[in-house]
Amino acid sequence: GRCNVQHGNLGGETSRYLSDLFTTLVDLKWRFSLLVFILAYAVTWLFFGLIWWFIAYCRGDLDHLEDHAWTPCVNNLNGFAILGSMVNAFMVGCMFVKISQPNKRAETLVFSSHAVVSLRDDRLCLMFRVGDLRDSHIVEASIRAKLIKSKQTQEGEFIPLDQTDLSVGFETGDDRLFLVSPLIISHEIDERSPFWDVSRHQLEKDDFEIVVILEGMVEATG
Repeated sequence: GRCNVQHGNLGGETSRYLSDLFTTLVDLKWRFSLLVFILAYAVTWLFFGLIWWFIAYCRGDLDHLEDHAWTPCVNNLNGFAILGSMVNAFMVGCMFVKISQPNKRAETLVFSSHAVVSLRDDRLCLMFRVGDLRDSHIVEASIRAKLIKSKQTQEGEFIPLDQTDLSVGFETGDDRLFLVSPLIISHEIDERSPFWDVSRHQLEKDDFEIVVILEGMVEATG
């Protein structure tokens, strides 16, 4: 998923992105990546082509195209060869990293449409399900959950996006998942839970969001 957050009031944002050019190119959409790929080669070829044409024009090589006794200026090609190798390494590296990214792997990770609050082993729990549709499993899968809501401190400071961790089994190791079949993720509502003092009526009207983060390595690509 993607976080629906737009950054603003940041000075020099463009220069910050350009300072990490490799990651910026990898994160671009495919149409822009292909455009940069084509332009990188076209611009370098055009740049050195104009330089060679200018040298040949000033030296008079263009007036002796049919003169086999004339020696044209064909030296000083080292700079183009070095720059061409750098462009090849950079652009091929970007394309390889971009192709190997499993961006669509999350499409086969399915979460339940609704989360429920119910009793489990005589304990009130917030529960939801997660499952993996593929035969190749997620290796070293772990899950976290965060409660995001606005908060006002005792000093009167307003925090629009306060983040609170929801325990989903970190102490017991239940946050380490083996997704061979759909699993029920449970958050126990106890004294440490942010939902401990929240009534059912308040829970229905309260404005908050629970963000679930599932991490792991793709078995096929690592």
